[in-house]
Amino acid sequence: MKLIRLLGFILLLFVFAGCGPTVHIEKAGNINLSKYRTFAWAQRDRRDVRVDMAEQRIKDAVNAELVRTQGWREVRRNPDVILSYDVLVERGKRVQSEPVYSWGGFRTFYNPYSRRFFRVYYPQQFIGYDNYTVPIKEATITISMIDTRTDQVIWQGWATDEIDSRRMTAREAERIVKAIFRKWETIRR
Repeated sequence: MKLIRLLGFILLLFVFAGCGPTVHIEKAGNINLSKYRTFAWAQRDRRDVRVDMAEQRIKDAVNAELVRTQGWREVRRNPDVILSYDVLVERGKRVQSEPVYSWGGFRTFYNPYSRRFFRVYYPQQFIGYDNYTVPIKEATITISMIDTRTDQVIWQGWATDEIDSRRMTAREAERIVKAIFRKWETIRR
């Protein structure tokens, strides 16, 4: 019985693992990221001074991941790396499938030889799938690292995930950023 529960739990983990954001990482070929220790954020050219909460959450999530996983620290002057990010929210489509079954039930027949009615049960049978598209919103976050000495992009990571509303929430932004840095950790090993 414990084995069945364990197998069910492992299967559930695989199902939820496939539901995360789609993540991509690119690194400049000859760059050693372990030599970098400090970072700063690129200044945004904004006329509107207010900072969106989701954007601030993106910065906070990136800062936390760099400090926790890499041991980097944020500085105001002479950083090794300049960080920038872009957020894109767009409409998309997702294909959903639902199984289709035939009608099941009883039919009544009359047997003229025995002069009796009898009922025959016909079970439902699987016919196929009904495929249809559902409109969704997708958010893509791109994080770029630029070497301050060479002014070249040395690392870029981006992830796309489905979001619930027109504007990305702070929790959704944090989930996407964490997925990007989880992928970075698997590549470094």
